[in-house]
Amino acid sequence: MLGRMDLITLEEIRQAKYRYVRCLDLKLWDDFAEAFTEDAVAEYDTPMLRDPLRLVGRDAIVDYMRSNLGPGMITAHLVSHPEIEVDGDHATGTWCLEDTVIVMAYRLLIRGAAYYEDSYRRCADGRWRVSRTGHRRTYEYSVSFDDLPSLTFTANRWAPPAAT
Repeated sequence: MLGRMDLITLEEIRQAKYRYVRCLDLKLWDDFAEAFTEDAVAEYDTPMLRDPLRLVGRDAIVDYMRSNLGPGMITAHLVSHPEIEVDGDHATGTWCLEDTVIVMAYRLLIRGAAYYEDSYRRCADGRWRVSRTGHRRTYEYSVSFDDLPSLTFTANRWAPPAAT
């Protein structure tokens, strides 16, 4: 049976992962950086780019995301089904991912799913941070907006204000 401290630790780790995806989707880059240890590694399966993406270090991860997921990209990352194991100040976790990427400039919708394999570390300030993350796709597809003649965006947080 899990004790109170075990449950608190599990919730802190869940919050670290939730912070990661929320800050990524809202493009809160300083807060996104705080989700990682300085020596974090990210490895993402990226069928659309052909080759897997490997980023070493918090700065490299944040710089890549900031450069490639700017205001012209709308993203939604949903994580669920966490399976977390804790060993002192280190933990591992597996998460189911469902994500949507909308690339307005190319009129493209990308949807997919994967399973994240993560490692976490409790840092000197007591906060849990992602020290390693990555996923391998279970599926991914893309569709052009041009193939969906009735598609209309009624909201886009990242769109420039309409001219009046």
